[in-house]
Amino acid sequence: MSELTCAVTINPPDAIRIGTVGTAVDAAELRLAEDGELLARGPLVMKGYRGEPEKPAEGIDPDGWLHTGDIATIDADGYVRIVDRKKKLMINAAGKNMSPANIEGTIKVACPLVGSAVAIGDDRPYVVALLTLDPDAGAAFAHTHELTDSSPAALASNPAVRDAVQAGVSDANRRLARVEQVKRFEILPVVWEPGGDKITPTMKIRRRPIAGKYAAEINALYAR
Repeated sequence: MSELTCAVTINPPDAIRIGTVGTAVDAAELRLAEDGELLARGPLVMKGYRGEPEKPAEGIDPDGWLHTGDIATIDADGYVRIVDRKKKLMINAAGKNMSPANIEGTIKVACPLVGSAVAIGDDRPYVVALLTLDPDAGAAFAHTHELTDSSPAALASNPAVRDAVQAGVSDANRRLARVEQVKRFEILPVVWEPGGDKITPTMKIRRRPIAGKYAAEINALYAR
């Protein structure tokens, strides 16, 4: 962060932990707020914004802690793992905070057939997901199972594909907290290409357009 004049954590070359952003640099002190937001303090925290003397109060509290906007975890050895951006968290009907990116990433790791995953749960009683199939994995699945039609539409409606995806989602649910677990999902008969109106060129989900276009599918998942 520029507000931290560069990096606040680093993975030691002789003790790298994949999946983390490392431990605090010598000049930094880190802790988590009650909601899981990563806070940083120390001489590397900026003095303020040029020409905007009032603005630092928006992100730096009276005790000098900079609120980074990242939701994170810190393990017993001080290694920080970034979960998601605070503003991207979804809050279910019971007021529980969840990271959609964490849920989506867990599904994709557990189920190689899934190309894109979108977790939905804001103001809802439980989490559901919209899924698309990975074209290469789908083609390989079709070849292995001797399916004559490997188009996204045909695979999305195929019972064998559905069973394989269900097994992957169930595996992902075992790795997620109970409140994060996906109760229902829909396999969409399409492929989302990077740079389109669903996925950015850097493979980030465009949540608002997806929620609008697939409102009927989402409502159906909750209506069942």
